[in-house]
Amino acid sequence: MSHAVHGPNWPARFGIALLAVIALAVAVALAVTIGEMAIPLDTALKALGNGLFDLDLPVSAIQQGVIFDYRLSRAVMAGLCGGSLALSGAILQALLRNPLAEPYILGISAGASTGAVAVMILGVGGTAMTVSAGAFIGSCAALAVVALLAAGAGGASDRVILAGVAASQLFNAATATIVTTLASAEQARGVMFWLLGNFGGVRWPDLWVATPVALLGFGICMLHAKALDAFAFGADAAASLGVAVMRVRIVLFATTAVLTAVMVSIVGTIGFVGLVIPHAARFLVGAGHARLLPACLVIGAIFMILADILSRVLVPQQILPIGVVTALFGAPAFAFILYRARTPA
Repeated sequence: MSHAVHGPNWPARFGIALLAVIALAVAVALAVTIGEMAIPLDTALKALGNGLFDLDLPVSAIQQGVIFDYRLSRAVMAGLCGGSLALSGAILQALLRNPLAEPYILGISAGASTGAVAVMILGVGGTAMTVSAGAFIGSCAALAVVALLAAGAGGASDRVILAGVAASQLFNAATATIVTTLASAEQARGVMFWLLGNFGGVRWPDLWVATPVALLGFGICMLHAKALDAFAFGADAAASLGVAVMRVRIVLFATTAVLTAVMVSIVGTIGFVGLVIPHAARFLVGAGHARLLPACLVIGAIFMILADILSRVLVPQQILPIGVVTALFGAPAFAFILYRARTPA
């Protein structure tokens, strides 16, 4: 039987990968040229050459700063954030066998926000505690609360989602309490805008943290792609196929917690990306995680970059929080997925 029967051949895979890279490059090109200050593509390319390769091409200082220091760093961060959240959503949906699982709905993002705000406003941990570390502790605390609530309610998949909603409300309340009672007026304004998702404050040093975390997280997930396929039949079936169920769960839950925590600590809480993108990716490439995980990474990155562009152009002379834009797309998609999940497939 030919190899083509079993799956895509290598030329086809190379072609798909090339198309993905081109689509990602087009999204970044749009991100650096579209905005209140319209910039021609050739000027943007010159600015990128100056910034990346230390060339001396003729570009004004204002355009150089807008393109390289503001728009490009923002676009790269948006891509990393979208890909990481989509990847986390795919992992959680596979481990929990629930199409509605994602970091936002399960309360992981809310826990990360609480941890980050505790460090920023309360100074928890002093100089030894970074915002990312606080967000990670918060996300792990949220996971623990969800696990305890779900176990107490019987551990069924739908109970996990309900436990996530409860945990999300708990940590959102804790965050609101910290902000309203202990933050100054200036801190409160900044934190509340940050909590809705904001790429405006992203600069290149933030990417030195986000990039290795995203790439390492993706690598860990890909190493467990076959184990995730086995989870489609349940934990018992996965164990019978030789999967170390407990170890895989611990590693992958920790990976999603780290990915979510780092992204939340930099750009704030962004919902629905981890819910919608894995379903779109499954529709395009199927349920096999060796294909699904890279698709989630790329599609999530493109989606978030385009969403960031919309956040800058939808309202003239204003920038919408990115969480508002993703919710505009994610809420209807959530309703559709919920409708389809009424009955077993």
